[in-house]
Amino acid sequence: MKPILLVLFTLLSFPTSWAQPTKNASRIEVGASRIQAYLPLLKNKKVGLVINQTSMVQGVSLLDTLLTLKVSISKIFTPEHGFRGSADAGAHIDNAVDAKTGIPIISLYGAHKQPTEADLENIDVLVFDLQDVGVRFYTYISTLEFVMQAGVKHHKEIIVLDRPNPNGHYIDGPVLDTAYRSFVGMQPIPIVYGMTIGEYALMLKGTMPSLSTCKLSVITCLNYSHAMHYTLPVAPSPNLKNNTAIYLYPSLCLFEGTIVSVGRGTPFPFQQFGHPSFKSSYSYSFVPQKMLGASKPLYESDTCYGVFLANKEEEALALVKNRFNLTWLMDAYQASNNKEIFFNSFFQKLVGNQLLEKQLIAHVSEDSIRASWSKAIQDFKKIRKKYLRYSDFE
Repeated sequence: MKPILLVLFTLLSFPTSWAQPTKNASRIEVGASRIQAYLPLLKNKKVGLVINQTSMVQGVSLLDTLLTLKVSISKIFTPEHGFRGSADAGAHIDNAVDAKTGIPIISLYGAHKQPTEADLENIDVLVFDLQDVGVRFYTYISTLEFVMQAGVKHHKEIIVLDRPNPNGHYIDGPVLDTAYRSFVGMQPIPIVYGMTIGEYALMLKGTMPSLSTCKLSVITCLNYSHAMHYTLPVAPSPNLKNNTAIYLYPSLCLFEGTIVSVGRGTPFPFQQFGHPSFKSSYSYSFVPQKMLGASKPLYESDTCYGVFLANKEEEALALVKNRFNLTWLMDAYQASNNKEIFFNSFFQKLVGNQLLEKQLIAHVSEDSIRASWSKAIQDFKKIRKKYLRYSDFE
């Protein structure tokens, strides 16, 4: 057997990742593992990879896998948190060179967020393989949109290697008002939108005139459905350390637009929340400290009082109950003795509108708040349905 075919056979023979479904365990094969489906698309082409630490094929990086298969890799492009996935949220990331391979690394979270003509020189096709978490303000989908825009502008093919969405089993939260468009929310979708990144790419191409000519291929997963609960084999970013945090993240991340800490700088980010002034309302406490992925945590070395929500996936799922949780935010606002400064300008960008802040200040009931985004969600579901490639949870 030829060496290249032997490597391919070996890679495809390894066990695939396992989902944790609601019913009937099924073995999932992610898009990157389906090498036989996309290797012919890379033959005799110069390839750019949009990857990070999550871009793995049976425990081997996609970069190393493709180099072993003699694919010509010209450049690596990386999103927020960098190639190794260890940079702070929002931290500027410079270009670099991969020490192991000598391949240039172009940051898409540094001097610019969209690949330039110079970046794409000597590249025929861009392979996008990032593990998303299915939440509007998680910026990998914004990077995807900019990559697709660059593909159209500079006549490059785009191949998305799909991966399951750990929050793909429900849809909830306010739909973005495009007046509040930013890198943490670029399209009018709910906070939790129930699509894989491959399905989302197809929706971008199908709904945005500027992307209608994108030369897009999506390598789908096998044996996946949106009813499944998928446990990520690699943490997608430094402060989403496990699936417990990933399930709580859609609700807790809105605290990043307030005075409240979500536990960055502790072993349990996005599994707790608190503030130094909440001592009279909450007995639980934590103390943020500088650490990898949290070089300047909010309230560093100060004791924050609040709530530890969950330490296990099952506990987090039971708390969320397949919907965006508002009660934690409402309770924290009531506990605050600094209500006039509770929200900052980032809150409206995360939410995607100005209405929710006004509703919380006015003590509008949770049911009324949910009713205010219900129609927009139903309208979105009609659009979403056209681009699904896996059986739905409904």
